[in-house]
Amino acid sequence: MLKFKLFVLLLSITHLANAWGFYAHKEINRLAVYTLPPPLIALYKNNIKYITDHAVDADKRRYIVKEEACRHYLDGDHYEKTLPFDTLPKYWHLAVEMYGEDSLNAHGIVQWHVYFTYKKLIKAFENKDAAYILKLSADLGHYVGDLHVPLHTTSNYNGQLTGQEGIHALWESRLPPMFDTGYDFFVGKAQFFEKPMDSIWQVFERSHFLVDSVLMMEKLASSYFSPQQKYTYLKTNYGVKKDYSEAFSKKYNALMQGMVEERMTKAVLFLGCLWYSAWLEAGQPNFEAFPNLPTEEENTPIEQPNKEMIGRKEE
Repeated sequence: MLKFKLFVLLLSITHLANAWGFYAHKEINRLAVYTLPPPLIALYKNNIKYITDHAVDADKRRYIVKEEACRHYLDGDHYEKTLPFDTLPKYWHLAVEMYGEDSLNAHGIVQWHVYFTYKKLIKAFENKDAAYILKLSADLGHYVGDLHVPLHTTSNYNGQLTGQEGIHALWESRLPPMFDTGYDFFVGKAQFFEKPMDSIWQVFERSHFLVDSVLMMEKLASSYFSPQQKYTYLKTNYGVKKDYSEAFSKKYNALMQGMVEERMTKAVLFLGCLWYSAWLEAGQPNFEAFPNLPTEEENTPIEQPNKEMIGRKEE
């Protein structure tokens, strides 16, 4: 009853932001469906609207659930100054033994939470719980998307330590809608991950490797523009806001030489691989026997409350 009341309350509040921005998260989830082989694609394609619409529920929960924030990032530079990450334990229980759960949560747990959600998805497949499968699949897509964003792997997550405040929204929210029509989303078919935790860490290390380029290319792009040229004012559904100009965004995107496309397309395939691997690990259950597809109420995405986000502010 309490959960239902909370759900109704959230629906009654108008959401604020089109915060990977909401656009990219939804595209990653939607496009990952097409990486799946038969018969798995049937379940996901029949529910592609659900998978897409609920791609941003995890971000919206950050306004109401205190424990949600740390699931979206990990400050790699808190633990390691150079790659590879060979002192931070790969597995959660070992990391807890070394650092303690409170300390780990304080600096983010995204790669472990990707794995936790993946394991829950296996169980949902085993239980033939279609509604929970779709919920977990949508959430997993969000965390996988975050795992592929370099700024989700550093304590300098919004350029606040280097005088580059706003770079987070620039990289993951401004650029994808401007340029993704030119991205190559023919990423191939999902493959089985024999060691999913190893694969998750490899993605995290690749994302962290790119942090320096994300920051340096923004500084280089800025050297070509005056402050008046770098920024513009855009009309949104919520009023007029200051944002990066189209000319600056194009320059920054060009200097990064396809980095945003690479991370976004990699996220699409990686997500499909995790969905597929979870289904295989669950014994390839037959979807015709699946009961309880989402009800109309369950199909309604969480609305983002009109208040401050709990935890770090990235935008």
